[in-house]
Amino acid sequence: MAGSKETLKKKLQDENEIAESDETRTLTDKQNISKESLTYSEKIQDKGKEPPEPLWTTFADSVVKLRIDHSCSQTPITVHQMFKETVDKYGPLNAMASKKNGEWEKITFAEYYNLSWKAAKSFLKLGLERFHSVAILGFNSPEWFVSAVGAIFAGGIVTGIYATNSPEACHYIAYDCKANIIVVENQKQLDKIMQIWSRLPCLKAVVLYNDSLPERHPNLYTMQEFMELGNEIPDTTLNDIISSQKPNQCCVLVYTSGTTGKPKGAMLSHDNITWTAAHASRAGDMQPAEIQQEIIVSYLPLSHIAAQIYDLWTGIKWGEQVYFAEPDALKGSLVNTLKEAQPTSHMGVPRVWEKIMEKLKDTSAQSGFMKKKVLSWAMSISLERNLSCSGSSDLKPFRTRLADYLVLAKIRSALGFSHCQKHFSGAAPLTTETLDFFLSLNIPLYQAYGMSETTGPHCMSGPYVYRRRSCGKAVPGCKVKLVNEDADGNGEICFWGRTVFMGYLNMEDKTKEAIDNDGWLHSGDLGRLDKDGFLYVTGRIKELIITAGGENVPPIPIEDEVKKELPIVSNAMLIGDQKKFLSMLLTLKSTLDPDTSDPTDNLTEQAREFCQKIGSKATTVSEIVATRDQAVYQAIQEGINRVNMKSTASVQHIQKWTVLERDFSISGGEFGPTMKLKRPAVLEKYKDEINSFYKE
Repeated sequence: MAGSKETLKKKLQDENEIAESDETRTLTDKQNISKESLTYSEKIQDKGKEPPEPLWTTFADSVVKLRIDHSCSQTPITVHQMFKETVDKYGPLNAMASKKNGEWEKITFAEYYNLSWKAAKSFLKLGLERFHSVAILGFNSPEWFVSAVGAIFAGGIVTGIYATNSPEACHYIAYDCKANIIVVENQKQLDKIMQIWSRLPCLKAVVLYNDSLPERHPNLYTMQEFMELGNEIPDTTLNDIISSQKPNQCCVLVYTSGTTGKPKGAMLSHDNITWTAAHASRAGDMQPAEIQQEIIVSYLPLSHIAAQIYDLWTGIKWGEQVYFAEPDALKGSLVNTLKEAQPTSHMGVPRVWEKIMEKLKDTSAQSGFMKKKVLSWAMSISLERNLSCSGSSDLKPFRTRLADYLVLAKIRSALGFSHCQKHFSGAAPLTTETLDFFLSLNIPLYQAYGMSETTGPHCMSGPYVYRRRSCGKAVPGCKVKLVNEDADGNGEICFWGRTVFMGYLNMEDKTKEAIDNDGWLHSGDLGRLDKDGFLYVTGRIKELIITAGGENVPPIPIEDEVKKELPIVSNAMLIGDQKKFLSMLLTLKSTLDPDTSDPTDNLTEQAREFCQKIGSKATTVSEIVATRDQAVYQAIQEGINRVNMKSTASVQHIQKWTVLERDFSISGGEFGPTMKLKRPAVLEKYKDEINSFYKE
């Protein structure tokens, strides 16, 4: 455990159980701690007739009715019950691996449970109140996991905060969730909290887990200090709190990214977490450790539900071994971790898969003629084979096996995927280009679909549930339906099942907007279902462009076509809501700064190759934009013309476009933390360019 693991493990060996000495002290502690925590079950038990439980709530201390389907009626359990089952089955197995001084340090499930138990008692000592939050601000680590589990054991709610958040964004979440304790990774994150601490009336303490304290401050602790604070709290106190927990109570808060307004706190119950960890993962063919211990790499933000359910909760449920990537994973070090960990399963968001694709294309562009020809041959054979059959057959022609052995297996090895059996993608739809590129490497990308409000995946693809471009079928025990379908069968996707959240914290109006009178969750996404129940996401209602003439135009298919036609284009965003015609903002593929991951002015090798083919000598984005490079601009217009020719109606034609001086990025404000396009932010940032399209 980076910075603190050694101390924690040593203390665990020294004391498996804390002796209940100093009766006066522990009795006082117990009285203080238990006042709210232990009387909760009494509060919710009506002496007379209990009122029926509602399907949703906006209060953190309320209970909800579970949407249990007879086809998948697992008995509801709490997070603690799930973890206890895991310790009984997989206790000696390694649960977590993190780098310290260049060496992998591992923690077993038994040690992980004991660390979480100690953390829970320390949270109680610091005054964690029932249904108040422990907020965690930092990159993925064993400390993140232990703090999350410990917070729930202690009767609190775990709330992740994006490490990229500003101090004000941190304040909004910490204030809204009533954070009693905030766990921070390093001095950079601590500085944010120090700026806002005076405006957080519920905040009692801050714990720092990766750096040493530069100066002492009241109620500020290192992780080592924190883990010893609860030593005098009797185990019976924590046991009583754990025993009072119910599966239909809140234990996790996931804040939406706030791309269209203030972030909303989606409340997830114990059952949301434990049921989804069990059933969504099995739908994707994740294996229990007694069959095969899955190995995964944790690198996506744990404040996002996709990473949290995949890395943390599913990891506990099935006894997976989680390797933690370095904080600079997305700046280039991820592939090194993948090579060392050799994952059996891997998950990425679309932009991560796109970046891998672009890197491989760049490498190919720099290789010699013969290498290019051989790679092209191998990839085309593999793609043709995979497109012509389901991909589930083990009978492959000799040429396909030869191409895989000579070329494609080496590429997968270079990516760290030699042992990877399942490659997942979530958080947004993949483009056809990305899907087909990886299919040509014999890497089928299994798309999952859901949202924070469905505890992550509600629909899953996997080795046995796969159709290209589909995000699979509803997880067994869950339901999907479409409402307000159009002539093409596209309608709003709605969800029912035990993945569906409890409601938005303190936001009744927003909760009522999301959950209808019959308890169905409305996604705001557009999709269609085929005859076999496979779901295809086709767009988002709020992103649907309604022109001045009243025509509905989904932007994503058009944007994807432009990127497919023009390999130099990195991002394309369609404009036209309440406008007379469609226009488009384009960015070009540029290299990333290795230190910041921000786009530079230099074109990628693939983009340069595109320029050379059309007769341009440009090597930077600024050259092209400043001179309106005739060859490049003409090639872009020709690509746009080809896209327009494929459209079904003239209202879908792109009539004007411009190339921006810089590619989209998180730091630029165009992408959210999971690299999703923030359309409202782009409209605001580039309003001058957009307005110029529509000047009379």
